[in-house]
Amino acid sequence: MMFKKVRLAACIGVAFGASSVFVGAWAQETQKLERVEVTGSRLIKLTTDSPSPLQILTSEDIAKSGVANLQDLLLKNPAIGTPGLSRTNSNFLTSGSGVATVDLRNLGADRTLVLVNGRRFVAGVPTTSQVDLNTIPADFIERVEILTGGASATYGSDAVAGVVNIILKRNFQGMTADAQVGQSEEGDDKKKKVSLTYGASSGDGKANMMLHLGYTKQGAVFSKDRDGNALDSISVGAGLTGDYREIFDLQTPFFSSFAPQGRFFVGPTLATSRTFDANGNVIPFSTNGPAGDGVGATGFNRQEFRTIAVPTQRFLFAGKGDVQLTDEHSAFVEGTYAKTSTRSQIEPFPLQASGNNGIYPGTNSVPAEFRLANGTIVRNPIIPQALFDLMADSNGDGLKDYNFTRRMSEFGTRGSNADRDTFRMLAGFRGLLGGTWDYEVYGNYGSTKEAQVGGGQVNVLNFRNALEVIPDANGIGICRDADARQQGCSPANVFGQGALSAAAVKYIQAPSLLNTYTSQKVAGATVRGEIMDLPAGPWSMALGAEYREEFSRSEFDPLQQAGLNAGNAIPRTAGGFDVSEFFVETRVPLLRKAFLADSLAVTAIARQSDYSTIGNTTSWSAGVEWAPIADLKFRASRASAIRAPNIGELFSPGSQTFPTGINDPCRGVTAISTGRFDERCRNAPGVAANIAANGAFTLTQADTQGLSGFNSGNPALKAEAANSITAGFAFSPSSIEILKNFSFTADYFRIKIDQAITGVGRQFILEQCYGGDDFYCSFITRRARAVGANSAGSLEFVNSTTNNSGGQYTSGVDLTASFADRVGPGNLNARLSYTRMIAGYVVPLPGAERDPYVGEVGAPKDKFTLNLGYNYQGFGASATVTYLGKSALDNTFLSGFALFPDDETRDETLPPGFIKVPARTYLDLNFNYTMGKTRFYVGIDNATGTKAPFIPSGVPGNTTGTLTDAGTYDAIGRRYYAGVRFEF
Repeated sequence: MMFKKVRLAACIGVAFGASSVFVGAWAQETQKLERVEVTGSRLIKLTTDSPSPLQILTSEDIAKSGVANLQDLLLKNPAIGTPGLSRTNSNFLTSGSGVATVDLRNLGADRTLVLVNGRRFVAGVPTTSQVDLNTIPADFIERVEILTGGASATYGSDAVAGVVNIILKRNFQGMTADAQVGQSEEGDDKKKKVSLTYGASSGDGKANMMLHLGYTKQGAVFSKDRDGNALDSISVGAGLTGDYREIFDLQTPFFSSFAPQGRFFVGPTLATSRTFDANGNVIPFSTNGPAGDGVGATGFNRQEFRTIAVPTQRFLFAGKGDVQLTDEHSAFVEGTYAKTSTRSQIEPFPLQASGNNGIYPGTNSVPAEFRLANGTIVRNPIIPQALFDLMADSNGDGLKDYNFTRRMSEFGTRGSNADRDTFRMLAGFRGLLGGTWDYEVYGNYGSTKEAQVGGGQVNVLNFRNALEVIPDANGIGICRDADARQQGCSPANVFGQGALSAAAVKYIQAPSLLNTYTSQKVAGATVRGEIMDLPAGPWSMALGAEYREEFSRSEFDPLQQAGLNAGNAIPRTAGGFDVSEFFVETRVPLLRKAFLADSLAVTAIARQSDYSTIGNTTSWSAGVEWAPIADLKFRASRASAIRAPNIGELFSPGSQTFPTGINDPCRGVTAISTGRFDERCRNAPGVAANIAANGAFTLTQADTQGLSGFNSGNPALKAEAANSITAGFAFSPSSIEILKNFSFTADYFRIKIDQAITGVGRQFILEQCYGGDDFYCSFITRRARAVGANSAGSLEFVNSTTNNSGGQYTSGVDLTASFADRVGPGNLNARLSYTRMIAGYVVPLPGAERDPYVGEVGAPKDKFTLNLGYNYQGFGASATVTYLGKSALDNTFLSGFALFPDDETRDETLPPGFIKVPARTYLDLNFNYTMGKTRFYVGIDNATGTKAPFIPSGVPGNTTGTLTDAGTYDAIGRRYYAGVRFEF
């Protein structure tokens, strides 16, 4: 039975142009097709034709890949884009660290619907619809069907880009055990995987039960352990040099200006800042050494503490059961429980005494002296005398003051330990209604809970008390506030590395907490069958109804919500919605075995939905299947899909973020320059003051790091609507002896989204404001004067909100070729999947210019995967080649960099593709030997040791801590694994 289902999957793959299936394809005997349900259709039919392209991964593909997480294998499919969340790009997030999502066509994970056995699965990311693939047991999967193109009419909202349908094993008999270990060639990224799958049927064959237990552990990878990634660096512009690395005008090392010994500002300019050397002497501060070569730099190397891959541990349990109640009716149940633990780690907290969420926000001074009630002036006795002598009165109160930034190393590294528990239970009935008609009804409940504990943050109010120190009767420093002393306040000595006492740390520290809860309730019923027999075959139909409730809550601790832990202010988010839906689907065969029409059929699907948030919506699709001869099949479909806004997009209050990769369009503006933005830039008082002081608008590292902003939801959002077209053909020349085991498919796709729900990009906001649109200027706040380490005129806040933008568009061509036959003494199988992106762009708001993204990092024009396998007796070998075509940086990053720096006329936007990112090719190898019911296997991922392209900090596409786009490229390097699989 297992072989029959795998063989069926191979047949489906040939018919639809599956790019990733050819298990058992060299078997010569003919198999009779069962009645099957194919992803993208609710119909049960004898044919496997479909008007939409379908690609398939089988359980054998998963086993040969050696992956611990399904995401790692899906990313090799050229239809899959860069994931929003993965082990290698989520370390710096305040939540969601280590989550694994999937993104079809680079249209966003919220536009890819993930199903399990054709039904919805609860989200793993709070306030979204994104499923965490960590919760799906890879070794319990029979196959994965990937449908590209709008499928909202079939499955409801979120299927704008397509569907990833994960089919779990069915009617499994016996027991399979699998154990695997692995690590990278650097000795990290250690992997352990153990799984056990058991299945049994009752003696009369009327009941079947399956259980799966799994455990995986993937270790951390630290930035410092990778060549070229151990030192902090920064890109300060774009030059015309042809060398790829030099084009960024990179400075290495360029250490952070937030140092453990502190950086103290005792005058009005950055040049007056001081720090301490190892002997406690007061010296000038330098992030790159006095000579600009890194020698003698007193800054802080953040890369020493950063993580490339988040360590992840998972316990998985899955079960399925079927029992035949009568000859016509049966009951079924599915259950899943997953416990995922992750640990993120980044460098110790960088504290800024003023600005944003500082200890003294909105001011430029920390008091060094205090006037007592009797008029006496006393000084903070902890301040070193050499530093105190340099201080002056900067705010006019007659008392000395200062400002500082400091790396809070005494608090340890920042990060979080997150435990996520996902539970899902589904039960239902199915049976026959008479004739060809059957039914299915089911109920589904799922929930995801997350408890996250973090450290390294400070309590702003307590820190202020601990900084305001006066001498006591014995001349020893005590906290000035008597109430604070009663509450355990201990003076904060911030002057020098390691100077903070354990008592001060205990009083100031503020552990962060996050609790989230997401729930999903679904009830559905479907009736399907054949209306009548037509000359070309049965006219089939499916009717159904579904009801769904979604709820999500995300709640940080009170200090985090208020921004009083010197970090992002993230308020509580909570909300929900419900939707009632009705759908109908039909397939009408028109011709069969006619002249130039071996078969011809049309399909149509319509769905009506009523949301509690946005009201009524309608989605539909129509398609045609035509085979002029048995070996050549054409298919085409058109669909109108919708996506309702999710809970976060609707209900999120303003949540603070510190964005990177933002280029200030005013950078480099002078008093006489004539660029596109220059006049409006000079109108900002802070920018004008900066130009007057420096000759040109100049920004420091602290300015680029000091940018903040708030992201907020929008309760007035409407549903986004997508129109998609697919058209192609499948050629399987079974009647030609030499080509009977060859197949080829070609499919064109086009997806156009109107009223797309998206956050307005901060770079777009900046360029629109300084390009002349005053509306966008309301989202921007600049510093009117220098504050702490930040320059006058530097960006303090750039806010963003979600809205129904102008739209999004993508188009391209998928090509696949497959071959399997006996070659020499063994069996050879090969398949090639290639995607050529033709176009893709985002329109931020109605009427705005298109922002193209195809050909940029994460969305290369060309991407292919080649799979080769050879089996001889008990030996097997396979190779997978993955190619990511050359790309380019987002051209908006280049705005404001001069082509010719000495020219007063600045070219504000360099041509798209100006900075190119080279192509990358990866090779994965697997070797196995089967002896009886035991299979031994070894594998090498990234066997050639291909290094990820260099994308430095401060550049769009950079994943913090990795010096590349770690969601797109392999940032870990060559990895080895070995395992054994037993069947009982």
